[in-house]
Amino acid sequence: MELKDRENFLGNYLNPSMEAGLVEPLYPNQPKHPKQKYRLTEQGKVLLQENEKTK
Repeated sequence: MELKDRENFLGNYLNPSMEAGLVEPLYPNQPKHPKQKYRLTEQGKVLLQENEKTK
C-alpha cells in the first residue's frame, strides 16, 4: 500500500473499516496487545466476495 505513516493508515483505512463493521481486532479487549492483528468480519467477507465478482 506504500503508506508513509501510521496516522495515515489509521485515519484513512483501519478506523473507518472498523466503524463500518468490516474488520475487527483479534484481541478487542487489549488494543495494545503485542500480537494484535485484524480480521475480516462476516460483513467484510461478503463485501470482498462481491467486489471480486465485479472484476
